[in-house]
Amino acid sequence: MSTIIKGDFSRRSKTASDTGLADPAPIYQLNISLTFSDPLIWRRLLIPGETSLAQLHAIIQNCMGWNDIHAHRFLVGKVFYGPSEGGEIWEKTGERDEAAYQIVTLENDLKWCFTYIYDFGDGWEHDIALEQTLPNGHVRDLPALLDGEKACPPENVGGVPGYMEFLTIINDPHHKHHQRMAKWYGADRFDPDDFDLAEANRILKTQPIVAGRPV
Repeated sequence: MSTIIKGDFSRRSKTASDTGLADPAPIYQLNISLTFSDPLIWRRLLIPGETSLAQLHAIIQNCMGWNDIHAHRFLVGKVFYGPSEGGEIWEKTGERDEAAYQIVTLENDLKWCFTYIYDFGDGWEHDIALEQTLPNGHVRDLPALLDGEKACPPENVGGVPGYMEFLTIINDPHHKHHQRMAKWYGADRFDPDDFDLAEANRILKTQPIVAGRPV
């Protein structure tokens, strides 16, 4: 299920600090990998610097293959960022509104710690590495998925340990729990290598974004 990416892609968010950078913001190449997955499940993408963390959340959901049915948060530097429904929780934890901060305003912090956590029960932790910064205008039609490997695990499978067990059971028709697992999953096979870059980009391009700005 793809998530529609909406919001203001203007140069700065209303509450973002002044970076002192001249317009336009740069383009960032990010490598997103699912921590502890082996073989590694990863995606490489380009996004405009004006992208907010809330918009990056939607982009990651589409690129990885998640269904956006669980809670999430970012850790950038030493600060947590989450959805705007935080309310009183933010007052106690110091968590900030992910919609109010653009990637360009967080560049210094994300260089040493940039993590995206999805589904606090299963604990899908994604390590996000800034691979390079490109001048704006160098690439158009953003965001863009450049590369990646391995299929996204099923939702609610139990994190990385549960996923490893799932693969063992679902791909062995003689396993004593195979029928139960197949009924739960809705199929009797799962290909962990099934990643279609063209299809992932097709899904990403259904979002109303052109060169980092609203259509």
